[in-house]
Amino acid sequence: MTRPIRFAVLAALALGALTPVSWSEDRPPAVALIKMPYRGERNLADLSDSPDYLEKGGLAKQLEDQGWRVRPVSTVALTPEEQKAYGEWNRLGLANGHLAQIVAAELKEGRFPVGLLANCSALIGMLGGLQHAGKAEAPLRVGLVFIDAQGDFNTPETTLSGMLGGMPVAISAGLGLQRLRVKSGLDPALPDRQIVLAAARDLDPLEKDLLDRSAVERLSVEDIKTRSAAIDGQMDRLSGLADLIYVHVDIDVLDPPEVAGHPLAVPGGPTSVELAAALTQMFRHPKAAAFGVASTPSQDHDLDGRSRQAAYTLVRGALEGVKQRGSR
Repeated sequence: MTRPIRFAVLAALALGALTPVSWSEDRPPAVALIKMPYRGERNLADLSDSPDYLEKGGLAKQLEDQGWRVRPVSTVALTPEEQKAYGEWNRLGLANGHLAQIVAAELKEGRFPVGLLANCSALIGMLGGLQHAGKAEAPLRVGLVFIDAQGDFNTPETTLSGMLGGMPVAISAGLGLQRLRVKSGLDPALPDRQIVLAAARDLDPLEKDLLDRSAVERLSVEDIKTRSAAIDGQMDRLSGLADLIYVHVDIDVLDPPEVAGHPLAVPGGPTSVELAAALTQMFRHPKAAAFGVASTPSQDHDLDGRSRQAAYTLVRGALEGVKQRGSR
């Protein structure tokens, strides 16, 4: 860590802006697993069973075997009145608002949130939680590392598919659907210079144009596979701009054999072992405060359980980075 970045971290700590999670053999920090089942897509049921599928495979036990304390799993749920609210996008905003409250509460107690997410639209709620995890009322500055085969930087004006799941990074950056963003707890929007897009290789034409005209930074698939110095460079850059950093993975970023049941898999991705090693590198940085894994195929589409095990590999990789913070 360079001297200016180290000073920025210490200054933020002095102001009570953040309390980075660090590993202690005597009392390891608690991991907070949070299930977010709401999809927000208009052509699918509101709820996905993917987060349940991730929980039931023994993730908590694996983490406990690694020495972590694991909190009882939290599940985002709408109230009966909210369930009657008009529109899938509206209900997603309400659910993301609950997710943001859970994430903020866990961070304030010094726990490490891990989101088990139906899809990438939960990104907005995870960011909202980090933004409001400070001790003061003023929102914290949040950085985002978004790891996905797609860019998810479409807007309603640029999208080819109409999928909300292709828009959450752009929404988080304030480029559209402002009401959904604010309901999700993310206000103000993220400046695009505080976003890093990693391993994206399947961009729509107008989406690519938006990205090319933005200040969003990029990490390549090769950067991830080789754990290049660019990873630390981007984490240090974000650490200078933000109080907390959220790292988000859509599982379709992986090489297709590990996500055979995913409809949006794209050739040329890293393996789960390669990405887990890159996540370890990212989470050595103390401002990396939460991790989320999205879009794991459900049991009906993950017949050999390989995608679920890949997701577990990623979670363990992120937490291994937290363990190693003392070495930086």
